[in-house]
Amino acid sequence: MTALSLTLRYAGFAATATLINLLTQELTLQFYQGAYFIYVSILAGTLTGLVSKYWFDKRFIFRFQSQSVGDDFHKFILYSLTGVFTTALFWGFELGFHFWLGTRLARYSGAVIGLTLGYVVKYQLDKRYVFKRAS
Repeated sequence: MTALSLTLRYAGFAATATLINLLTQELTLQFYQGAYFIYVSILAGTLTGLVSKYWFDKRFIFRFQSQSVGDDFHKFILYSLTGVFTTALFWGFELGFHFWLGTRLARYSGAVIGLTLGYVVKYQLDKRYVFKRAS
């Protein structure tokens, strides 16, 4: 796979995971308006985005074949850990835009910016630490 095709493929799956995240947030807000509703919706979106992005990356970007359920679980844990910083970046942008401008459009715009920056960093972390090839 060429660098260009890999970049386009990664961008497409990142955009899809971003949509899954934002749609989950929106659905959560449709059903829950209780205490801390913003945080509940962001957490729900983060979880669906994490699981879908892991599946896309594992299967279509890094073409990782799990040897067992334990092996796959271990990779998912590593994948999640590399996402701690990038998730903080995403949440910071989303919440920052929400509190700064106060609209749903602003919040989702911040989310897209944060997720985009986070996914650029996440690819490098996953390539080096999660899905590294044996030498």
